[in-house]
Amino acid sequence: MLKNIIFDFGDIFINLDKEATVNALAQLGVSEISEETVRVCQQYEMGMLSTKSFVDFFEAKFQISSEKLIAAWNAILLDFPEHRLLFLQELAKNANYNLFLLSNTNELHISWIQENWGMRLYNTFKNCFGYFYLSHEMRMRKPNANIFEYVLKKHSLVPKETLFIDDTQENIDAAKLLGIQTWNLIPGQDDIIHLFNQKQFSN
Repeated sequence: MLKNIIFDFGDIFINLDKEATVNALAQLGVSEISEETVRVCQQYEMGMLSTKSFVDFFEAKFQISSEKLIAAWNAILLDFPEHRLLFLQELAKNANYNLFLLSNTNELHISWIQENWGMRLYNTFKNCFGYFYLSHEMRMRKPNANIFEYVLKKHSLVPKETLFIDDTQENIDAAKLLGIQTWNLIPGQDDIIHLFNQKQFSN
């Protein structure tokens, strides 16, 4: 029996343009994303680098101003369709499941969301979840097993009673290895509001 639902954030609730940041950085002269740059981005996503250190890295390595870097970095973030919020609010109101958010994100993206959505909408969204986990606050990130193990252990969740929803196959595969039920939601093909039309998990 399904008791717990763990949601990703990007392309599950907020729409993303995953190529936008890469394209914006290319226009600023970052034509190739090196292993070093990927590592810095992942460290920032895990809160192991401050926003200042993250911005300083790009300024020193690529001579990109902080203003241009932040605009490029946040270009990935798009809109939050109202129908998804209404679905989430109804799900929370019914209280049939324990609801979790588990997102790989960072301080700049959350700051942009808070500013562009406004704190009222942001808090309305956040308050739909019993537990709200952001990678840069946890110092862990998907698809590493420790982030899933932390949530399972902290809340005494039974994996087979838990559904994880994410748009990234790598994250889905990591959750499956722990026995968690999964839905790999494909943006543009499906929407979170169709959650209970899915047949691959036991509710």
